[in-house]
Amino acid sequence: MREFLPENRPLLLLAPMQDITDLAFMGIMERFGGGPDAYVTEYFRVHEDSTLEKHILRSIDENRTGKPILAQMIGQSIPDLVRTAKLLEAHAVAGIDLNLGCPAPVVCNKSAGGGLLRKLDHLDVILGSLREAISGRFTVKTRLGYHEADEFAAVLEIFSRHAIDALSIHGRTVAERYRTPIHPNWIRQAVEQFPCPVFANGNVVSVETGRALHAQTNAAGLMIGRGAIRNPWLFGQLRDTYEGRAHTSPTLGDVYHYIKALYEETKRTTRFSEAKHVQKVKKYLVFIAQGIDPAGAFEHAIRRVKTPEAFWEQCEVHLAKHSDELMKGPPQQSKVFCGFEALLTQD
Repeated sequence: MREFLPENRPLLLLAPMQDITDLAFMGIMERFGGGPDAYVTEYFRVHEDSTLEKHILRSIDENRTGKPILAQMIGQSIPDLVRTAKLLEAHAVAGIDLNLGCPAPVVCNKSAGGGLLRKLDHLDVILGSLREAISGRFTVKTRLGYHEADEFAAVLEIFSRHAIDALSIHGRTVAERYRTPIHPNWIRQAVEQFPCPVFANGNVVSVETGRALHAQTNAAGLMIGRGAIRNPWLFGQLRDTYEGRAHTSPTLGDVYHYIKALYEETKRTTRFSEAKHVQKVKKYLVFIAQGIDPAGAFEHAIRRVKTPEAFWEQCEVHLAKHSDELMKGPPQQSKVFCGFEALLTQD
């Protein structure tokens, strides 16, 4: 991954988010703010009967961003992970990434995703088998541990036995999910210990939090997920500030056009009815709505709409003709962004 690293700033990556970071969303990220420097797919589910999921494969085969894209897998069956990795390498991928971070109970209960952090002996064998099987880049996205952050010392020891090409670290444990501040000190330890690039992930919701996380970890890159749903311009803003340019702030009217493009593009690439499509787009709006208005009236209303007419009525009222700037970051009392303010108070 070193060949992708910019000279004077961290690499910017879009974090993989299931049911979010599909082909349509990647295209929208490029249109609003110029997108990240690299992408990671949603995870391909790997098990005995698995095949390459066509809708995820589209984000690779039909990728028009011109940016490198990593294909992510999730699973615990070694033969099937090896089989799937070899199938994915036949496509235009920049590398194969293993998910060790998903905190969803349905995933962890199958000893996949973050659940593998409870089975380090098995994880050790998985990493060795994949490193041997993958001819190109092999990367890992992980959390710090399952229950406690200090479990990461043992996790790092396992990683150090295998020549992985990059390590992305979400700075929380599986048990912490998304409800706490992150632990930048553990990310920094990995940066200092590992020869490969280390990317910091978690709680980058603004230029200020991104710069703070980078300063506290010295990571080679910043991986941004939920913050990019709320503010796709964040990638461009970070590039501007690192490269010495003044960055502009989107207005609420700009947010309206972003939502409209997102609605239309996801509609074009799916086969939902209008009513079901409204429900799909509301998954994005949960994040976008944070900080739109002080009282939270937009979020309250958009969570309850069921028809396209009601959806667009609320967008028109709260966003369409507003020239006010979008808040730099979500409110500290946000329901879905938690603990990010701690980055701004740490040394």
